[in-house]
Amino acid sequence: MADPQNSDGLIPLSSEQALEILEHGEIDQDYGMLRWSSNYAFLVGITLKDITLTAVYKPQKGERPLWDFPDGTLCYREYASYLTSEALGWQIVPPTVLRSGKHGVGSFQLFVDHDADQHYFTFDPGIKSQLAKMAAFDYLVNNADRKGGHCLLDAQEHLWGIDHGITFHTADKLRTVIWDFAGEPIPEELLTDINRLHSDLEDSQNPLHKFFDNLLNAHEIRAFHARIRHLLQTQIYPIPGSGQNYPWPPV
Repeated sequence: MADPQNSDGLIPLSSEQALEILEHGEIDQDYGMLRWSSNYAFLVGITLKDITLTAVYKPQKGERPLWDFPDGTLCYREYASYLTSEALGWQIVPPTVLRSGKHGVGSFQLFVDHDADQHYFTFDPGIKSQLAKMAAFDYLVNNADRKGGHCLLDAQEHLWGIDHGITFHTADKLRTVIWDFAGEPIPEELLTDINRLHSDLEDSQNPLHKFFDNLLNAHEIRAFHARIRHLLQTQIYPIPGSGQNYPWPPV
């Protein structure tokens, strides 16, 4: 996959370096609020050791109340989605941390430099294998809002997914534009990764298990485990049901 870059787009960084900057750097630039976001989101610059990254800051206090999700939990779901992506080894969600900022605690996610005119509906067929990972990932985290514009290609044509605040609900909430693989077998290599995730979450001594205990409630964790087991048992991609399976607007 492509490595993250600094704000000049010139120096490639490892994911570990990006995380260190996001977590420990000084938030020294405020580029303003992202106006198209449904919740308060800010573009900020974070600097550590003369390297500045651009990040999207979503404060807990700026989350719009939802009837079906507990208040003040969206930033935790963003971080849980990142941890899931990393545990799978799929690197779908950009480096993300939880920390305090100008508006209190929230998620800070590396901004992905991308062509805003490209999205799911304009992608070349060459990224099909990356979309296959994202389709499985969205089922696992129960993503209720995978719009076409939430799929970003960076300059190295690595596919990233953003906006994972409404995930990990106990009820089936999957709403996505990526139904390309519905009913098809999940590739064996992806099942191997999912099985490893299952083992890590089941191990009470594993750091991942402990992280999730602090991010989601017990019912949400049990539902997450059930979705993992379901994919491992059926070994096929989910099929749209009779409910609302597509987000609106689609882009």
